[in-house]
Amino acid sequence: MSHTRKLAEFLANLNYDDLPSAVLMRSEELFLDWLGSALASQGLHPIPLFERYAAKMGPQAGLSTILVNGLGSSPYFAALVNASSSHLVEQDDLHNSSVLHPATVVFPAVLAAAQDLGKSGRELLLASVAGYEAGIRIGEFLGRSHYRTFHTTATVGTLAAAVSVGKLMDFDEASFINLLGSAGTQAAGLWEFLRDAADSKQLHTAKAAADGLLAAYLTADGLTGACDILEGEQGMAAGMSNDARPACLSDRLGRRWALLETSFKFHASCRHTHPAADALLAIMQREGLHHGEIARVVTRVHQAAIDVLGRVNVPQSVHQAKFSMGTVLGLIAVHGKAGLPEFQNLALSDPQVAAFREKVAMQFDAEVDTAYPSRWLGRVEVLCNDGRSYHGAIDSPKGDPDNSLSRDEIEDKFRRLLAFAGALEPDHAGVLIERVWRLRESTDLCGLMSFAKPLYEKP
Repeated sequence: MSHTRKLAEFLANLNYDDLPSAVLMRSEELFLDWLGSALASQGLHPIPLFERYAAKMGPQAGLSTILVNGLGSSPYFAALVNASSSHLVEQDDLHNSSVLHPATVVFPAVLAAAQDLGKSGRELLLASVAGYEAGIRIGEFLGRSHYRTFHTTATVGTLAAAVSVGKLMDFDEASFINLLGSAGTQAAGLWEFLRDAADSKQLHTAKAAADGLLAAYLTADGLTGACDILEGEQGMAAGMSNDARPACLSDRLGRRWALLETSFKFHASCRHTHPAADALLAIMQREGLHHGEIARVVTRVHQAAIDVLGRVNVPQSVHQAKFSMGTVLGLIAVHGKAGLPEFQNLALSDPQVAAFREKVAMQFDAEVDTAYPSRWLGRVEVLCNDGRSYHGAIDSPKGDPDNSLSRDEIEDKFRRLLAFAGALEPDHAGVLIERVWRLRESTDLCGLMSFAKPLYEKP
């Protein structure tokens, strides 16, 4: 049996009762974290473009909710907009070894479909776990070479979203094979956009979630797909990777819960900046350094960080600033944090941040590169104006599984994301938190965003 078929067999046979309590709890936490990221993007470019497209091309009403405006639509267009909005503020989760952001593609597709199909919270959680477990393994299978050119969350994300909706529809093994074929042949997304500060990153996740959902609905109606889309001689690995590892597809299925390995984002920036940001912050706090005392910072990084972050010199937009190592470290050094308000209000306008950005350099480090992507190590050297030098090392950035956010911290992050957006009443955050923590008991997912008071009031 091929590794792809082993994966399909596992997905078909996975039941809610198979899920350990830790997996269910973490699924709820990841869902809340994703929901905050989606809502935080309200009104920010380019999300209104996706909203207008959905209004023009989709139905005027429907059971599936577009989160940033509260309107009902078809599952396809709800998934499209929600996936774009949840990948904008750079606060959505990441799985290290697959370099995949699962939440921003899995949850938009599975929530939209669950609302459309009248599914329960338990069914949504089971389907979400299936999407995570499949997507993470497919990302690991395609390897580091894939990520150098392709945005893994766009490509692999299409399959992860498809699997989650397929599980919601209770697909058997043969249907999952067809589903992977139809999802995989649509997989696309290239990193070139970073050079131009283009909006493609949100288009990537929008299309991944919507196309994954499309593949599932068509498979349910009888559409067939390539039987060996992953491992075949003209499949994804053949065209998109030169270091594919097929055994990753079936790695410890049912014993290793890859969802539990997913990291939460602490800083509101590209995850490649987080290890260095944590290491610099630790040095400055330990030594009591002021940013004005620092002459130079050298971050020792893995090659993928150079590939992604090295394309941004002087950022031209807030979103591009999140992919600038110098800007992120400038915010950390000058303001002590790199959250949404700091990026929105200071990243492009604060001259002290701009000056610090010019002091930062990235340098390839063999130890860091060898550990990546299983571990994202932070190694920083700080040289002061008076000749003093300091070294900082972080092995587990804040948010990693062994340095994770507590439920209280996840709730606090969620409240901050909603406060940043300013779209909801302050007490709505608490209501949503309680609803997510009781997701397993929910039978009405269409009511997730319903409140007694109007939901999206603007002053």
